[in-house]
Amino acid sequence: MKCLHPLDATLLADYWLAALAKHEEEAVEQHLFACDECGARLREVIALAEGIRKLAREGSLQLVVSETFLKRIAEEGLRVRQYAPPAGGSVQCTVTDEDDLLIGRLAANLSGAKRVDLCICNKLGVEQRRLPDIPFQSGAGNVSWLPSMTWAKAAPSDTIIARLVTFDETGVERLLGEYTFHHTRTLPGRGAG
Repeated sequence: MKCLHPLDATLLADYWLAALAKHEEEAVEQHLFACDECGARLREVIALAEGIRKLAREGSLQLVVSETFLKRIAEEGLRVRQYAPPAGGSVQCTVTDEDDLLIGRLAANLSGAKRVDLCICNKLGVEQRRLPDIPFQSGAGNVSWLPSMTWAKAAPSDTIIARLVTFDETGVERLLGEYTFHHTRTLPGRGAG
C-alpha cells in the first residue's frame, strides 16, 4: 500500500538523530510501525546520514553542524579544535595532527533571518565558495562551521574570511557578520613553506 502521509526526510533524520521532542518521536514511531514505505525511507536516511557522518568525522566535508552533532562528537572522544572570532574580528588559528575536527563559531544575530548563506572568501575578500541556505536556529546566536580538516591540515599559512549573509524581502543581500581566520600551518609536508 502507498503511504497517504509520507514522513519528510528531514523529520526522519531528526528522528534518527534523537533530535525530536518526546511527543514527536512517539508519533513518528507509531507511523513507522504501521508503514513499510516510510520504514524503507528511514533506512535510506540512516544510510545517507551514516555516510555523511563518516565523511564529517574524517574531516573531509565543509558544512554547518548543529550543537547536537558537536555534543555527539565530544561524547565519542573526538578532538575538536574550535575558534570563535567576534563578528568583525579575527583570530589566529592552526590545527595539529592530533585534531579530528575544526570548528569556526560564527556569532551573529540570526533573529528574523529566513535564509542565511555562508560565504568563504580569500584574504582580499573575494568570494571563493558559498554554502547557500545553511541550517541555523534563529535564537542560537551563532553558526558552527566545520571546514574540511583534510584541507586545514594540508593548507599553507593563509587568511580566510568567512561571511554570514541574509536577504531582505526583496532579495537584497545583507551582511550579518564577517570573521577573519589567520591560519598558520604547523604540520610538516607539502604546502608548508
